Amino acid sequence: MTHEEFYKEKYPILKEAEENLNMLINQFEKNETEKKIAYCSSRIKSPESMTQKLLKKGEQPTNENAVSKVNDAVGIRVITSFVDDIYKVSDWISSQDHIEVIDIKDYIAYPKPNGYRSYHMIIHLNDLNLNAEIQIRTIALDFWANLEHQMKYKKNIKDEILIRSELKRCADEIASIDLSMQTIKDLIQNDEECCK
Repeated sequence: MTHEEFYKEKYPILKEAEENLNMLINQFEKNETEKKIAYCSSRIKSPESMTQKLLKKGEQPTNENAVSKVNDAVGIRVITSFVDDIYKVSDWISSQDHIEVIDIKDYIAYPKPNGYRSYHMIIHLNDLNLNAEIQIRTIALDFWANLEHQMKYKKNIKDEILIRSELKRCADEIASIDLSMQTIKDLIQNDEECCK
């Protein structure tokens, strides 16, 4: 089933929301003197994934429920180089008049037990009357999350406990490296400001 077949008349609204989110991130970059975003990707949730999510919530898999009962029919992932840029992006998004922040989950400050670190925002796009999800994380955290995501959907993995333990250890090391990289960046910027 295609996106158009599943979402029907809601699909153009979802496409517009996806385009608006991409334009929002592009506008953030234009306002900055230094590049803060390494890359970003957006998507409209696949019909299969949306169907599973709605059924898990005890809802019928309809296009109406997809946009009214689920907050991430449309999502964008923003990848930054440094941790402090995550918060700069989120603050800028929060300051936009046409956006209302519904919920924030700060897994950077408060990681999940498995080591997952990311900054999640559920926003309401007032002009489209639609909720969307924004995930913001560093390049290093994105690398880890992609591998962990692959693990989540594998069944009967040999040495699963060992692999999960190694993933948690790597997550902690990545967080430490991100902190070190942030410290180096801050030292360089402080040095540049002193020399002006």
